Amino acid sequence: MKRAALAGVALLAVAACAATASAGGESIVVYNGQHQELAQALIDAFEKQTGIQVHVRSNDGVVLADQLLQEGSHSPADVYITENSPELMYLQEHGLLATLPKSLVAQVPAGDRSPAGQWLGIAQRVSSLAYDPSEVPKAKLPASIMDLAKPQWKGKVAVSPLDSDFPPIVGAVIASKGQKAAADWLAGLKRNARVYQDEEAVVAAVDRGDVATGIVNQYYWYRLRLEQGAQRTKSRLWFFKGKDPGSVVNVSGAAVLESSDHRAAAEKFLAFLVSPAGQRVISRGDDFEYPVRPGIAPNAALPPFDKVPHTTFSVVKLGDDREAAQLIAQTGFGA
Repeated sequence: MKRAALAGVALLAVAACAATASAGGESIVVYNGQHQELAQALIDAFEKQTGIQVHVRSNDGVVLADQLLQEGSHSPADVYITENSPELMYLQEHGLLATLPKSLVAQVPAGDRSPAGQWLGIAQRVSSLAYDPSEVPKAKLPASIMDLAKPQWKGKVAVSPLDSDFPPIVGAVIASKGQKAAADWLAGLKRNARVYQDEEAVVAAVDRGDVATGIVNQYYWYRLRLEQGAQRTKSRLWFFKGKDPGSVVNVSGAAVLESSDHRAAAEKFLAFLVSPAGQRVISRGDDFEYPVRPGIAPNAALPPFDKVPHTTFSVVKLGDDREAAQLIAQTGFGA
């Protein structure tokens, strides 16, 4: 993708837009690692409510986190949004995130935010297994994600190890089973897996019958079903039970950069994201994530969150993905 070149061009464009807008009114720059459709819906609603202009640069959350680390105090970004908490913990560890007002932090449950008060969760989803019932009957599905490393699953599981949603699953395995067990599991999974570019490709491959199962976040399956219709969707979704790391909850979050020159406006944007109005944008859209704010019902197509088998680890225990990324690289996944 020539990401470095694209990032440089995008950075200049964002900086130019911000400079132009600042002469005509209040504005902020958002580095967006969330899905673009959801981010744009939130931005449109925020601009309409506040009159504050938002200039957005979108890319993978990991790519943007690395870019922020390179830019340091010279970054034009005011706000960073990403799909997974480890990227936020990574930036927090490097001192790049601002401490948020306590009144703002209190809008989000403690488990869905930074313990240091430097970022807020805005949405969550659950890792799962898409499966083809004609290939694997429900009764024969694995009890644990750990089982997918066993020989009987050779060639029957699709994985996207280079998708940014995969390291948090590895992190959950590390958190629950330990590093050695995680390394052994990854080695077995590599022997068994068919590798795809991203989780959209994984769920599509399962649905068209190319592979029996695939590790995905639940929202990819719901999006596929919406796109092609329930009657044409052959695959099903399975959640691992018994607090299994295969059904780990992933938190999407947002932060204000310590270097932001528009701190008040940036905090207003975060306040909107976790407000009832902002959370309803998430619940009413087609992104199929669960709002983090209590009392906001999810998209009607989703089962209630408390009815979905899942396991939750503290954001501190899940960490910053570095250990997970090292294990993935050592295993040779995606190479």
